Amino acid sequence: MDVLGIDIGGSGIKAAIVNTKTGQLITERHRIATPKPATPEAIAKTVKEIVHHFDWKRAVGCSFPTTIVDGKCIHSGNLSSKWLNVQVDKLFKKECNVPFYVSNDADLAGLAEVSLGAGKDEKGVTIVITIGTGIGSGLFFNQQLIPNLEIGKMLHSDGKIIELFTADSVRKREDLTLKQWAIRFDALLEYTRIVFSPSLIILGGGISKKYDKFKEHLTTEVTVKVAQFKNNAGIIGAAMYAKKQD
Repeated sequence: MDVLGIDIGGSGIKAAIVNTKTGQLITERHRIATPKPATPEAIAKTVKEIVHHFDWKRAVGCSFPTTIVDGKCIHSGNLSSKWLNVQVDKLFKKECNVPFYVSNDADLAGLAEVSLGAGKDEKGVTIVITIGTGIGSGLFFNQQLIPNLEIGKMLHSDGKIIELFTADSVRKREDLTLKQWAIRFDALLEYTRIVFSPSLIILGGGISKKYDKFKEHLTTEVTVKVAQFKNNAGIIGAAMYAKKQD
């Protein structure tokens, strides 16, 4: 079944029509820069523009960059504080006049990866970590999603939230070398190993494309793989999620 998947990120909103059986994008990916400020009204208008671009009339799956419970945003995340307690699925449905199925972006990227990608057939605990404006994470046990894990909200040893130390946006803002950033990120991986004992960690987000350039600085004993679907995992997972819910 073909479904429109939308992935909302801190810097860009990306979408494509997806074959949910294979994970293949059957259209070109369409991207629009995330509006600033990224308020609910501004994001909803951009989402409507994307739906119109594809002339889409059916249910839409949407990856959203914060904690979502039953379609409702329960943490403001990195977009805007105005998102707190917004019923995101209803907001987008009202704006676009089609059903929306919305869930956390890392959870849905993970859904694509454990179903069809780097974590296919993996048993035990798999954790997907997406590295971008913030740090997203998805937790799976025997390929079943345990939703709304927020590894990025764990505290670093200095008492600060760890994504404020390890996100790719921090690397860019502080002009860190890949080695400097990777040493920081390695601390997050070690926390993850200690707390969750995963058998596999899958890395996604734009910086994952540079994995071969920084992997030598990672010391964790857990097997680490790069997301097979790379930056399209959120789009694919969103489409798969809509197909399961619709």
